[in-house]
Amino acid sequence: MAQNVPTGTKPFSLFEWMVALRYLRARRREGFISVIAGFSFVGIMLGVATLIIVLSVMNGFRKELLDKIVGINGHIFVAGIDKPMTDYVEITDILNKLPGVTLAFPMVEGQALASSPANAGGVLVRGVRGKDIERIPSIANNIRAGSLDDFDNRGGVAIGRRLAENLFIRPGDSITLTAPRGAQTPFGTTPRIKSYPVIAVYEVGMSEFDSAFVYMPLSEAQAYFNRDGDVNVVEVFLDNPDRIDPAKAAIDANIERPILVTDWRMRNRTFFGVLEVERNVMFLILTLIVLVAAMNIISGLIMLVKDKSSDIAILRTMGATKGAIMRVFLITGAAIGVAGTLAGFLLGLLISLNVESIRAFISRMTNTNLFPAEFYFLSRLPSVVDPREVAVVVTMALVLSLLATLYPAWRAAKLDPVEALRYE
Repeated sequence: MAQNVPTGTKPFSLFEWMVALRYLRARRREGFISVIAGFSFVGIMLGVATLIIVLSVMNGFRKELLDKIVGINGHIFVAGIDKPMTDYVEITDILNKLPGVTLAFPMVEGQALASSPANAGGVLVRGVRGKDIERIPSIANNIRAGSLDDFDNRGGVAIGRRLAENLFIRPGDSITLTAPRGAQTPFGTTPRIKSYPVIAVYEVGMSEFDSAFVYMPLSEAQAYFNRDGDVNVVEVFLDNPDRIDPAKAAIDANIERPILVTDWRMRNRTFFGVLEVERNVMFLILTLIVLVAAMNIISGLIMLVKDKSSDIAILRTMGATKGAIMRVFLITGAAIGVAGTLAGFLLGLLISLNVESIRAFISRMTNTNLFPAEFYFLSRLPSVVDPREVAVVVTMALVLSLLATLYPAWRAAKLDPVEALRYE
């Protein structure tokens, strides 16, 4: 009667896990192998954590800049081509009725020199209607001092917080605006100089806007910049900034006069393109950290296979199959990779979710400004964790770690027990 002959342990049995985890706890004479395994663990942990942190900060930069730039500048810009836009009221009414449009308003824009008794600096003056400025969330929701009430009739201006600090003024004080193109005289064009009371101070959170934009009533801006009843542009805000093309098609179909239509993508293409390139390059560079750590796993496992050759031979003579030996070393290497990836995942999330608090703490401890707003445009260090990107990073680290174990495990399975025990 035929008897069943044992063919080895079941795949990933308790025996294989026990041997694999035993090899991870190296004894004194195997300390160098343990050091390599430790470096592999730390390398994978730091690589995964750094990738998550950098990608989160880059995402935060893009989101904050997009929110700030688009939030104050609008999504679509409609300007006249062949003649001044004196029919801006009719155009604005048509645009406000289009689907997807949340706000459209006319605007006069021009450059000027803003000065006070203490300081001076260049600014961009924008003339808008009172009912419109109250509907621009970036301005109306971020008033830090003063008020926008009765904006059209008070004859004052609203300025950014950084501009107010640079000029050492506050609501109630006067700001002097000087435009190069003023009144026409027999001797040429003279600069126009006029003082306005500051009625409100806002803070968008982006230093470029908070230090350079001055808002005044539309009628006053038309008089100040010699605009005879016309405007530079009609700005359009959409409920979805990414649905630019359908909105532009609707504008072209409903506005009969010749117009030039541009959007936020065209105006900021270079800026956001640079951010995207930097993000992709950083991803590739930091992936090398994980790759180097995976190489450490290969070298550590190869040294472990060489050191444990006699143990492998004994296990083979006792009935362990080649598959069992291969799985033992797969588990050994994978344990390092999985543990390092998990630790990096937790460390990356912890830092990404608290990056601004960490920056503020380090700045206080070192008494330095690690994130100067005048250089980085934003007043705080942003971070947005994208679950899809985190999943890609974790998956990549796990795959590289598992691939790194294949060759050493294959070498261990191919080891000849006779040759390994010949000189023992």
